[in-house]
Amino acid sequence: MKRNILLHPDPRLKKVAKPVDDLTDELRTLADDMLQTMYEAPGIGLAAPQVGNLNRLIVLDCVKEEGEKPRPLIMFNPQIKASSDEQNSYEEGCLSLPDLYADVTRPKVVDVEWIDRDGKLQTETFDGLWATCVQHEIDHLDGKLFIDYLKPLKRQMMTRKMVKLKRELARG
Repeated sequence: MKRNILLHPDPRLKKVAKPVDDLTDELRTLADDMLQTMYEAPGIGLAAPQVGNLNRLIVLDCVKEEGEKPRPLIMFNPQIKASSDEQNSYEEGCLSLPDLYADVTRPKVVDVEWIDRDGKLQTETFDGLWATCVQHEIDHLDGKLFIDYLKPLKRQMMTRKMVKLKRELARG
């Protein structure tokens, strides 16, 4: 089932998500719904707070090449265990801030640990776009948006654009 994506500014996007203690069928369904929502948006990552759920859950799939097999990942309680000194800058966007993009610099490589859909502990090293995406989504779990990395003026400008968009959408 496709879920509604919250748009910035929304106080729920600034809240810290709580750890998942018990992997329920309800949470697995949420994860499946989030993947469907992400693909339909279209996007490469989505965090539970973006659909109004405050559990530490993210989904991502950074395979973008036409004809390449998708690689959907579901991560409960993802944690960055190590990150490289080498930095990488990507033009980031966010499904909660449609059509707004800005360069954000983050570690190029990260080691991430998480619990998968079956309750198994996983670890993997991510590089490039995958590393950027997983860090971006984990930030959502900590109530942080990519615009929080920007200078205040640029952040305020993007927030004003979003307020205007939300007003227009509310009018229908």
